[in-house]
Amino acid sequence: MAEVTLEVTRREVTGKEIAKKLRRDGKVPAVVYGGHRDPVAITVDRKSVSELIQKSEHGIRSVFLLKMADSDQQRHAMIKELTINPISRKMTHIDFVRVVMDEMVKVTVPVHIVGTAIGVKEGGLLDFQVRDLHVECLPNAIPDSIDVDVTSLAHHEYIRVKDLKLPEGVKVSDDPERVVVGVTHAKADAVVDAAAAEAAVAEPEVIKKGKPDEEKK
Repeated sequence: MAEVTLEVTRREVTGKEIAKKLRRDGKVPAVVYGGHRDPVAITVDRKSVSELIQKSEHGIRSVFLLKMADSDQQRHAMIKELTINPISRKMTHIDFVRVVMDEMVKVTVPVHIVGTAIGVKEGGLLDFQVRDLHVECLPNAIPDSIDVDVTSLAHHEYIRVKDLKLPEGVKVSDDPERVVVGVTHAKADAVVDAAAAEAAVAEPEVIKKGKPDEEKK
């Protein structure tokens, strides 16, 4: 994973009113945590960070090289949490976490389905259960996604976490037995569900008429 350089400015004064003014000026309040050091309040340009995230091949999972304006200070970091205003859809706050390039990090990576399952071609339904996985690896080895080839999946066959083919140096921390994706009998399941529902409706009447004394006990 390639790093992305982002210039930041130290925030000497904090508070809600200061944060509001920064946002009106096109800036985003942020904090850098971790790395066995105290948190540092910073400010980033909203347009700059937005463009870097959109243009970068790695998007929000990029490793940023934060360069402090008017100084020689710089530090690798990743976005831990990004807060978006639900109405304006603009960034309102960013939490960065410091990373050391030769130390393992834990991140969430999306699952990407590849191919069309044989079972789906035969009328089955693709049951995509896990959209994201928790992985551990070095910062420069974070994959953009975990690809899962479902081409050979037939009816009632599943791919579990333990079956995944992972990039070198990447370890998944999720339950090995957890089902990631599978193929179910869509039509057959619908018939079974309908029959079960019909039986459930009929059963109370039989009990009511046949065993009134037991209901009173």
